Amino acid sequence: MKALVGIIMGSESDMAVMRAAADMLTAFDISFEITIVSAHRTPDRMREYALEARAKGLKVIVAGAGGAAHLPGMVAAYTSLPVIGVPVKSSNSIDGWDSVLSILQMPSGVPVATVALNGAKNAGILAAQIIGSSDKAVAKKLDDYKKSLEQQVMDMVGRL
Repeated sequence: MKALVGIIMGSESDMAVMRAAADMLTAFDISFEITIVSAHRTPDRMREYALEARAKGLKVIVAGAGGAAHLPGMVAAYTSLPVIGVPVKSSNSIDGWDSVLSILQMPSGVPVATVALNGAKNAGILAAQIIGSSDKAVAKKLDDYKKSLEQQVMDMVGRL
């Protein structure tokens, strides 16, 4: 099955966080590819990935990065596909704030949807919602998921 979502990250160490996006896409039966693309160490690879993403059939890119966290924004500069940025609290970060601000503070004309620090789960859900805006089967799974969240809370209420 052709991948609909690209999950990319700047380093192998980001996989511990980014796995949650893959898990959510798997739960919604959405095909994805996952790879490492470093904005600083492999800029040509990053540019090629972004420029070829639409032709490969991708509909959304989820990009996780720590530290300076330029990957989501630079990918967004090269593609008109939606890019969801996941700030990653990495070993060299300033408590994650450098990553959050690098992804959040994009200049006008180059948007990146930004989720919470280490919020790859929400990035996966948001990617599914983008796919679900034109795919009824995915939309139904998302509706069921939302209902399950409500049920989880009601179960908590019952346990109190």
